[in-house]
Amino acid sequence: MSESTSPESVPVEGASHTGRRRALISISVMLATVMQALDTTIANVALPHMQGTVGASQEQISWVLTSYIVASAIVMPLVGFASDRLGRRRVFLWSVVGFTLTSMLCGAAQSLGQLVLFRLLQGIFGASLVPLSQAVMLDTFPKEKHGAAMAMWGMGVMLGPILGPTLGGWLTEYYSWRWVFYINLPFGILAWLGISAFVEETETDQSRRFDVLGFFLLSLAIGALQMMLDRGQSQDWLQSGEVLFELVLTVGAFYLFVCHMFTSKAPYIDPGVFRDRNFNLGLIFIFIVGIILLATMALLPPFLQNLMGYPVVDVGLILAPRGLGTMMAMVVVGRLSGRVDPRYMLFCGMLLTAFSMWEMTQFTTDVSRGAIIGTGLVQGFGLGFIFVPLTTISFSTLAPRYRNEATALYSLIRNIGSSIGISVVMAYLAQRTQINHAAFASYMTPYNQALDNAVGQGVLDVSSPAGLAMLDKAVTAQASTLAFLQDFRLMMWVVLAAIPLLLLLRPATPTTAE
Repeated sequence: MSESTSPESVPVEGASHTGRRRALISISVMLATVMQALDTTIANVALPHMQGTVGASQEQISWVLTSYIVASAIVMPLVGFASDRLGRRRVFLWSVVGFTLTSMLCGAAQSLGQLVLFRLLQGIFGASLVPLSQAVMLDTFPKEKHGAAMAMWGMGVMLGPILGPTLGGWLTEYYSWRWVFYINLPFGILAWLGISAFVEETETDQSRRFDVLGFFLLSLAIGALQMMLDRGQSQDWLQSGEVLFELVLTVGAFYLFVCHMFTSKAPYIDPGVFRDRNFNLGLIFIFIVGIILLATMALLPPFLQNLMGYPVVDVGLILAPRGLGTMMAMVVVGRLSGRVDPRYMLFCGMLLTAFSMWEMTQFTTDVSRGAIIGTGLVQGFGLGFIFVPLTTISFSTLAPRYRNEATALYSLIRNIGSSIGISVVMAYLAQRTQINHAAFASYMTPYNQALDNAVGQGVLDVSSPAGLAMLDKAVTAQASTLAFLQDFRLMMWVVLAAIPLLLLLRPATPTTAE
């Protein structure tokens, strides 16, 4: 494949940047990363307020989230091709401008149709921000400092989804739901100014052709998968014809895409990127990180609000220390990078994460606020010890010419892991709640000593509808509590099952292949 460099393009070499310039580049791209990462969760807590403003039903307002997720997932694999063809800096700048403008339009939307349309456009422009910021950081810093660079980059990627609900709840409570979008304006302006001034253009490949069929097949597979995951719970999964159709579309389109990728002369995604063992294993691990990161955040708010009675603002404050743990871990990892084998740090991070999940299986509705915060700190620390070493070792042996495509795939797999993780844990929660309720209800007999004592002492009157409703409410609460704990245990086993894969990772020895 021949390469031609545009007149304004210059090769990007990490060693050529001074410390001050690296810092300015890092700040600039991190602003874009934080802006996009926040938007993955910040709008969730504002949905009920949006619903009232635009007059939408519960199912209709969910499209505000679905449109963003689906658009972002479909466009993300396109980032590699667009960067190679047009130049990374140019694509980055247009993405920041588009994301900022569409954020303003989302905040000003007056109807559900406008809000969904603008969120879809926001997802299209936002898809490239995280992978491009990662690629810029990897190119800006020399190999020996990639660990420290990924620690800085990882703070934005990991802290955004964790702090998003807290910030979104605060803005919605004291200002308006529109401010969860307007807050992107200062981030967008500063990011654009910094990228324009400090980030250099990359080499372009004008000979690379766009693989229309490959793009169509992969977009169809990803779009159908995201729709299936989003609609599955409300449509009773495989009992629904719609979900079955989306499953068939996902499997069929992905199979055809893989066949096309390995037989086409100019495929949409170069299969050479998958020849690197560390990168392939990194995709598996980041898929698991995606599950744990957002699936836990999907479970804890309803556990704290519905079962323990915490208000939404308090829930955000209780979950915020999880992000503090992640930040502390990334500072430590940045110091250890280059001195400690990333595989050892990964092992420690996975053990800490699994331990925190085990601690969560001991929760009850009487668990103290301090215990929840402590567990969150441990889990955040563990995830920080996974994310940065994983990113470093995944790209350590990959040829630099694959970096644009690889970073886009890396972010895509993490997002898909999050989507699948949330869908699985919520479906498992509903299923286990029903099973547990049936099991507990079977003990509600005249031979149950505790129940008999409650009736005898006048605490409960099972002869009246109100008393039976109270009993059913208590049984449901206990069934739900156990279902949450079973979900936490499931995620603990997912983390533990992935640990043996660490043995397959190679040491982080840089490649010289171009």
